[in-house]
Amino acid sequence: MLVKDENAMSDRWGKRPSDRSIGELLEAGVIALDKPAGPTSHQVTAWAKDIFGMKKMGHGGTLDPNVSGVLPLCLGKAMRLTDLVLSSDKEYICLMRLHRDRDEKRIRKVMSEFTGKIYQFPPVRSAVKRQLRIRTISALDIIEISGRDVLFKVLCDAGTYIRTLCTDIGEALGCGASMSELRRSRSGSMNENESATMFDLKDSYVFWQQHGREEWIRSIVMPMEVLVEPLPKIIVKASAVDAVCHGADLNIRGIHMLDEDIRKNALVALMTARGELIALGTMMMSSPKIMATFQGKAVKVTRVMMSAGTYPRMWKFSTDLEVTLSNSVDILSMGK
Repeated sequence: MLVKDENAMSDRWGKRPSDRSIGELLEAGVIALDKPAGPTSHQVTAWAKDIFGMKKMGHGGTLDPNVSGVLPLCLGKAMRLTDLVLSSDKEYICLMRLHRDRDEKRIRKVMSEFTGKIYQFPPVRSAVKRQLRIRTISALDIIEISGRDVLFKVLCDAGTYIRTLCTDIGEALGCGASMSELRRSRSGSMNENESATMFDLKDSYVFWQQHGREEWIRSIVMPMEVLVEPLPKIIVKASAVDAVCHGADLNIRGIHMLDEDIRKNALVALMTARGELIALGTMMMSSPKIMATFQGKAVKVTRVMMSAGTYPRMWKFSTDLEVTLSNSVDILSMGK
């Protein structure tokens, strides 16, 4: 990362996400659930809420009842980050059934043309308006072809309809095709290798509650910070954290470090030096511009995630209502 201020005071407050208690994780955590085929996404979320005895829990990215795979569950405060899950890229494993025989070479050639930007109409039975949409297929790899059955893996934008993709491939082949089975193997940074079943959720909770063993549930409930892993990041000085928690925009003087090549207007995650998520915001200037100047507003804060008071107050309001840092004597005295 680029270091904006080498002399920022050491971070003596807060807590690393890995050091949070199970109770704290349940208040703002994420679960990569391995949803089984059959129940709806809403139903498995309700079951998970009952298992943990929680009031607030939501899923990110609905899976059809017959589709299995990774379904992110956001707990408590992490529900405010559900939109990040919904907009993240997805990976699927699909079994497609051709309606007539076709040469394997032709199948591979036609399917290779369905990468890059494609046009789609959502299915008739969908929750969105049926209008032409553009989606990006980053990769489409055929795993196996056996007669009329084609098993393939696809990496795509959020909102891509795999059922529609199969139909379009069938039309391009001139034989028709339909989706037989589908499994989501990854959603954003969460993949099926680290996903947990409903049985895992129940057993890990019982082990923690009745036997005091928290290793299992700790491996399942992840800190909400995993949801912002794909975003560019800015490390905020400890002296400016509480100001941001009160809704103040981040000025350049409050930046300790930042990622390279962040563009203006990009969505960024504001973090502490300990890796805690403070807030989300929009860049008011690029990384090179921030490194070249020492005054001005760097990030417009759009969503505060950390509770005020987590870090001590080390700032004051000036007459023009801009948040400024106190002098070094005030900061050191208040930090003791």
